Amino acid sequence: MTQRGITLVELMIAMAAGLVVMIALYAATEMGQRSSVAVERKVIAQQDARAALDIMALEIRMASYNSNYSAGIWTEGPSNPNCGNPSPNQGYKGIQEAGADSITVEMDINENSTIGGAGNANEIIRYNYDVANQRITRSTNCGNADAFLGPTMANLGQRDVRVVNSSVGIPIFKYYDGTGAQIAQANLPLMIPSIRRIDITLVVDTAAVDSSLQRRRRTIHSTSVIPRNHAAVY
Repeated sequence: MTQRGITLVELMIAMAAGLVVMIALYAATEMGQRSSVAVERKVIAQQDARAALDIMALEIRMASYNSNYSAGIWTEGPSNPNCGNPSPNQGYKGIQEAGADSITVEMDINENSTIGGAGNANEIIRYNYDVANQRITRSTNCGNADAFLGPTMANLGQRDVRVVNSSVGIPIFKYYDGTGAQIAQANLPLMIPSIRRIDITLVVDTAAVDSSLQRRRRTIHSTSVIPRNHAAVY
């Protein structure tokens, strides 16, 4: 008779305290999951951008490769309706287009003194910034522009990254002469023969908004390329 049980008030207080603890644990777990997902998306975006930048640098570095020093081998690129025909600008050699958001490079990879055509895959490469769809495309020889960094046309809603250079006013490509001076866009393409260094910059956002930041996570990736073959005299 001297032992007391739990009163209704005590039971309600205990339940309330337990509920508060459960809510706190749930909130902490959800926040941790969101943070983990956000970090994973950022890592994927960084990996995609870095891989794309490495490939672009590798291919652009090979511009004007012509081991046989053959004359008259350079052709019109994918941006030209006469793609594959001899270029009237042979002095531009393997950089037939040099813009802030696009570049066309050519190289005689199989050393047969011809550029493009059957058996000469990837000897004409064009990179272009598709501003409307926030992606970089890549064309080879005279083929279509395929998604390179960003979504394909059929999957614009499914992507890990957005290329947002245009929103921050940073060009994809910058060009420099042998003295290290930047070549103004107004002086291109006439100054293409003077190009000695090309800077590539990719400003990339994650496709999904980070719920903790209420914005997309952004990273900037850049590199410099020296197309040594472009300076060759022949």
